[in-house]
Amino acid sequence: MRLLGSTSLRGRVTIAYGLLALGLSLVLAIVTWSIVSDYLTEQRRESAISQTADNAAAFRYGLYGASTPCTPARLRVECVPAEPRPGVTPMDVLNSLPTSDSAASMVYVDGEWYSLTGRPEDLPQNLIQSARLGTATDQRIVVSGQRVLAVGVPLERPGNALFEWHPLSGLDDTLQTLRLTLIAATIATLLVGLAVGRLASTLALRPLAELTKVADAVARGRLDARLDAEQDRDLGGIARSFNQTAANLERRVAADARFAGDVSHELRTPLMTMLNSMQLIQNHRAELPEAVREPVDLLGDDLDRFRRLVIDLLEISRDDGGDRGSREIVRIADLVRAAADAAAGRPITTVEPRAEFLVMQADKRRLERVIANLVENAEDHAGGCKGVTVAPGGLGVIITVDDAGPGIAPEDRDRIFERFGRGETSGRGRGVGLGLAIVARHVMWHQGTIQVATSPTNGARFAIELPAK
Repeated sequence: MRLLGSTSLRGRVTIAYGLLALGLSLVLAIVTWSIVSDYLTEQRRESAISQTADNAAAFRYGLYGASTPCTPARLRVECVPAEPRPGVTPMDVLNSLPTSDSAASMVYVDGEWYSLTGRPEDLPQNLIQSARLGTATDQRIVVSGQRVLAVGVPLERPGNALFEWHPLSGLDDTLQTLRLTLIAATIATLLVGLAVGRLASTLALRPLAELTKVADAVARGRLDARLDAEQDRDLGGIARSFNQTAANLERRVAADARFAGDVSHELRTPLMTMLNSMQLIQNHRAELPEAVREPVDLLGDDLDRFRRLVIDLLEISRDDGGDRGSREIVRIADLVRAAADAAAGRPITTVEPRAEFLVMQADKRRLERVIANLVENAEDHAGGCKGVTVAPGGLGVIITVDDAGPGIAPEDRDRIFERFGRGETSGRGRGVGLGLAIVARHVMWHQGTIQVATSPTNGARFAIELPAK
């Protein structure tokens, strides 16, 4: 049960079909085996008894000749048992019996045993007694490791009887062939049942696969993805509910994006005024009293952080609002080199020779923002950027950004890509804001992946894989 619980729904449906087919085939095989084996065994028994009875009649005729049976119809006539013909011995008659499939023929006549093949001591005593008392009988025995059917038939004189045993090897071979055939048929039926179950589960779960695909598209940011099964009698309800939920989510996200965009636009004017005023104050910093200079510097840093936050809000609200962007062919090495070196204010980019001429279809603005955000994050929160590398591999090209910080704990490596996410164990202030959330969104938009690992210098390494042509 625990194994089935860990199996997928498709696997459980397939196993159910297989078990059903196995159960039906087992029942059919058992019934077939019971009927056919009983029939063949009875046929073999009747054939052996009939042959032995015919041989007994032939033996009586050969030994005694034609005799008049003692019956009540011959009134007042004394029934005298027939006497052997002159010059005829039981062995002569045994030798003259018609050929049959018996493996041994023995006869008990007037207190003496006569045998062509076989030993009388191999016969069961109860079989001998029954035949000598006038009752035809049979019994399965094993002689020299071979299964045989021993048959005893009484002769005309009381106490005399003919015994034969018939090999059962042919019957055993037939039953073995039947057994193997039924086993093979059961296995074949099981395989057919599994195949039918796999096909049936595929057809039955196709709508769920479509639902999974659409739900994954919604999770990846395609909020306009919808299910086409609203007219299906069985799945229409869930399809309509899902589509309604997705539509509501799309409207909510669009409204939030418009709100964030409006707020960001409204903040830009006072922000620019504050930045210009701060620039003016910093131009006259030397004229300020010593006690005022430090608060002015702190205010300048916070204003710069506020400026970046407003820019990030505009960027992410544009992305949430359904901005499709524009794709164009770009040379990856040139784009990364320009964006990274500009963000760091110094040359920090290394391009492997094989990646120098790699190109891809990209939104230049989004991809430049990805590189710039990672480099700025390293410069501001991780002790500086150690280097940016462009190399072929993965989906096409791998871009790595290494920093000089203490690294990021494994439990925080997913959390830092959330909006305003903070690594609780990875250093104070790392990733606070929207920068890394924008990075994750833009990399996903390019159908790439981003992962966080430990760099050779024990800092953090952000590795981006993008599809290249």
